[in-house]
Amino acid sequence: MYPKYIKRLLDFCLSLVGLIILLPVYLLIAILVRIKLGSPAIFKQKRPGKNGKIFTLYKFRTMTNVKNEKGELLSDEERLTKFGKFLRNTSLDELPELLNIVKGDMSIVGPRPQLVRDMVFMNEEQKKRHLVRQGLTGLAQISGRNAISWEDKFKYDLEYVKQVTFAKDVTIFFLTIKKVFAKEDISAEGMETAEDFGDYLLRTNQITKEEYEVKQKEAVELLLEERK
Repeated sequence: MYPKYIKRLLDFCLSLVGLIILLPVYLLIAILVRIKLGSPAIFKQKRPGKNGKIFTLYKFRTMTNVKNEKGELLSDEERLTKFGKFLRNTSLDELPELLNIVKGDMSIVGPRPQLVRDMVFMNEEQKKRHLVRQGLTGLAQISGRNAISWEDKFKYDLEYVKQVTFAKDVTIFFLTIKKVFAKEDISAEGMETAEDFGDYLLRTNQITKEEYEVKQKEAVELLLEERK
């Protein structure tokens, strides 16, 4: 009853109220992003949602578009400014995702939407995390966020998917608020940004370079197909 009907209704109502109440905050952050990082203020990215359906995720941008002499974007670490780190550390960059929740792309609580290039590296068991709407926060986020391994992230995601309850969602929501204020587990040790799943598998020798390249091409093809 709850996961099929009530959860979506609560997501819509609470997110809509949140959008209205936080409108002044949105405007202030958008202005600061334009001044400090450039235009546009909103960063859009394709992510796989429920049943693997790809949707457009909205976030406040946290990186500049600085390029090298060849016209190529610099690394994430080089483009991530102090202001961008502040937005990430406080999770303020995630606020535009409330619009995704209102639209039905996401839920307040659920597995975090990963990149398309992460999904193509998942095995069939790991892909079961997409049986539900992806969330603004989830069990993996209150259990270690980016400071835990990919294997542990999937373990917590699948644990959540097996039994979605109102009590569990409420617990995750309030523990998330605690984590945000404590600024815990924002990034993995020694990394400013999260490591892609495919890069992790390659670095830990769980796949070959050839397998890695094949999957990367698969991700590109999925994104190109989505644009048609």
